[in-house]
Amino acid sequence: MKNIRLLILATIIITAACNTSKNDSTTDLSGIWHAELDMAPDVLPFGLELIQSGEKWRAVLINAEERLEIEGIRVSSDSVWIPLGIFDSDIKAVITATGELKGSYIRNYASDYIMPFSASKSSERKRFNTSEPPSTDFSGRWKTVFQDNSGKTYEAIAVLDQAGDRITGTFLTALGDYRFLEGNVSGDTFYLSAFDGSHAFFFQGDVLEDGSMQGRFRSGPRYQETFIAVRDEEFELPDAGSLTYLKEGYETLEFSFPDTDGKMVSMQDEQFKDKVVLVQLFGTWCPNCMDETKYLAPWYEQNKDRGIEIIGLAFESKPEFDYASKRVKNAAERLGANYTFLIAGVSNKEKASEALPALNSVVAFPTLIYIDRQGKVRHIHTGFNGPGTGGLYDRWIEEHESLVNGLLGEG
Repeated sequence: MKNIRLLILATIIITAACNTSKNDSTTDLSGIWHAELDMAPDVLPFGLELIQSGEKWRAVLINAEERLEIEGIRVSSDSVWIPLGIFDSDIKAVITATGELKGSYIRNYASDYIMPFSASKSSERKRFNTSEPPSTDFSGRWKTVFQDNSGKTYEAIAVLDQAGDRITGTFLTALGDYRFLEGNVSGDTFYLSAFDGSHAFFFQGDVLEDGSMQGRFRSGPRYQETFIAVRDEEFELPDAGSLTYLKEGYETLEFSFPDTDGKMVSMQDEQFKDKVVLVQLFGTWCPNCMDETKYLAPWYEQNKDRGIEIIGLAFESKPEFDYASKRVKNAAERLGANYTFLIAGVSNKEKASEALPALNSVVAFPTLIYIDRQGKVRHIHTGFNGPGTGGLYDRWIEEHESLVNGLLGEG
């Protein structure tokens, strides 16, 4: 019944917009748009650029300094369809009589994940409508504790940078980061958001009289958490190399999964013998996995002749092989990743743990496993510090390079 109501809602949104849409091509779609997702009672804004090259269109999602380019946009005289990159999600909208875009954002693999979408032409980059000048500077590093509706908590680090009423930054957890956040400050309150095509993140934080902070976090149309935070420049999260490890009695990682064409591949194959092998646990639905793959893809091209291989184990949103294979092939092509990809299962941590019984558990996507020339697991990095984390991303690159060079140097 809930799914039916959501489908009816999406139909009403698009139908209402269609009733006021243009039937000609006079609307100039090229340029910057102020876009919003309706997360009632909140609104999540993001930047959207539409670019025309001849008869082809592409789009750019804008989050702070990040630019996510999307190809394959379809534009007609009265509608726009935006397939959101490697993710199995779409924005479908019509062009209204006033030149605005009205429609829906839909996750295709989750029938109850639909949010109203709207956009209007705007050169102004202010994301939230704020009523007061800022009276607090949130810049700095904050020790943060999130709590979900069941009472479960987890720690994070908020790294924030404020200039005037504009604020950027991210929240880094032990399992990954919330990517490039951008927003505004009004009085003692900040608003931050990001939309990358897969996840819609919204944060609101308020400073209290004692200088601490409390706030709330929303992801998508329904999920919510609260958080508290205090300024702490020294706080560190648990070592990402300690969360996932081999069970007692194991030294190697053994598996056999089909590649995207259905051919079975295992670590014992000739292709991987006497090589340093990185095994990446990822999914095409996962933005942090996308960030890690964006780094690994060119890095692999630069280093594969040194005796390095990468195997991406894909855990996808649906169990059907044809669906998973198509999503992984699409992602590999778009990200320029020319290493080996295998279809390992569904995007469920318990199922992933069952598929890799040598591990204590799979606690995060992505997870990167380093294997030496003798086939022994030497290091496991849980999560990923993406480019939105600034210096932490640079630190991860240094650690990664040092570890691989050490394994190669062992001969």
